[in-house]
Amino acid sequence: MSMGARPNPPAIAPAVLLALALGGCVTTTPPTAVHQPMTARPAARNEAAPGNGAIYQAGLVRPLFEDRRARMVGDTLTINIVEKTQANKKSNTATERAQDFNVGVTALAGVPGKSAQGLSIDAKHDSKFEGKGESNANNTFTGTITCTVIEVMPNGNLLVSGEKLVAINQGEEFIRFSGVVNPIHISSANVATSTQVADARIEYKANGAIDSAQVMGWLAKFFLTFLPF
Repeated sequence: MSMGARPNPPAIAPAVLLALALGGCVTTTPPTAVHQPMTARPAARNEAAPGNGAIYQAGLVRPLFEDRRARMVGDTLTINIVEKTQANKKSNTATERAQDFNVGVTALAGVPGKSAQGLSIDAKHDSKFEGKGESNANNTFTGTITCTVIEVMPNGNLLVSGEKLVAINQGEEFIRFSGVVNPIHISSANVATSTQVADARIEYKANGAIDSAQVMGWLAKFFLTFLPF
């Protein structure tokens, strides 16, 4: 191959950098603040003892009165999300300030500038500010998600975390939940209510073309930080 057919590295470098930059802007999973990890595998069971021909098998024993509620790492727990918040805020601020300034020259003796005798200066300044603000917020979040116990605390409380992904057409919706559950709040159907979960973190995020169109571009954000108006 002749020397003239070799590609020009300086001409290819900008195109490669642009492709990498565009690829870095594509995100498939929105960031999250829920407790990690979102799932955990249960501990491996010991190898079951071989059958001894009797009705009672030591490797398959389960207490007669044991329920099916979550209690160990890897167990699943259904969370009934029932969240409703309402907040109202209203504030009024008013300030007023007035100043009068009067200077007069009555007599000058032994110094130059006698032509300024009888000169008077009056100044007046008024400042007034009035501000009003009002904010109302109403949020309702209902749904159901099944989480996994990722940690059993020394006092018996369960740290649970889970994620539900729903793909609709060209978009994806993420429902995430994590928090600390007291076993006494778990019903016989292995269900707990989100209002009884401590340190609860609930997220509902989406990813897709519609959601990307609602986000300001990085270049616009860059210039917005420097605009004085």
